Amino acid sequence: MSGSTASAANKSTSLDEPTSLDVYVDAIGLAAPGLNDWQSARAVLRGEAPYVGAELPPYQPQRLPPNERRRATPAVRQAFRAAEDAIAQSSFDPADLASVFASSDADMNVLHRICTALAEPGRVVSPTDFHNSVHNAAAGYWSIAVGARRNSTSIGAHDTTVAAGLLEAAALLLDEDALLLVMYDVPQPKPLLDQHPITTPVSIALVLTRTRSSRSCAQLRLAFDDRATSSTETFDDEALEALRKSNPAARALPLLRALAQQSDASLCIDAVAGRRLRIDVTRCT
Repeated sequence: MSGSTASAANKSTSLDEPTSLDVYVDAIGLAAPGLNDWQSARAVLRGEAPYVGAELPPYQPQRLPPNERRRATPAVRQAFRAAEDAIAQSSFDPADLASVFASSDADMNVLHRICTALAEPGRVVSPTDFHNSVHNAAAGYWSIAVGARRNSTSIGAHDTTVAAGLLEAAALLLDEDALLLVMYDVPQPKPLLDQHPITTPVSIALVLTRTRSSRSCAQLRLAFDDRATSSTETFDDEALEALRKSNPAARALPLLRALAQQSDASLCIDAVAGRRLRIDVTRCT
């Protein structure tokens, strides 16, 4: 895979109060059970339609060439669902966008198959599995699909991956004009599922910019605030709250609710080392 750099949350982005980083939202993508895309999900997140957790239909990435499409894993396809949804609404050519791909565990199904194969006498590892085992596989497929040549980071931070992805994206926008942030995870196989229960496929994508434009729908101000508490990080709807808890990427759903409601909001999500990331959402009118 080319065009991407893997990282394990090892960049020293320091955000201590009152320091903050501002970014603007240009477009949004979403794919989760019962929330097939951003267009149909907005009414649910605004409370105007009931949430029904139906299984996601099969998906074929539209931008991948046929050979790469055949090799793409369910995790890569899940990342593409939200990424292509966001790009379809964006004013940017995806080839011109930097990117951040944030996944808690990447493709543990592939790693489980490799480890199982290594435990067998023959130790026969599938070349395709080996090819797909790296944490930046989705970023690599994306670079092939859209011809991206800008900076790309792949990052993971267990259940705080959404916070890590947002901070990485905001830091990268200090040097870039615009980027695509994709947060995704898919269900784990047993016995890994028992150790980190990710039970539903979820992906969320944001096209973010450094400066406001006529297409900006909201400003996001990011800052650590360890004293902050907020009920806006959860859902009263039990089914939506279960979805939020079912996948690290789904921790971004309260942010998407604020964006769907097109209202100012302040919410907090968990970040690394027990810290709290405050996200102040200001609509752009």
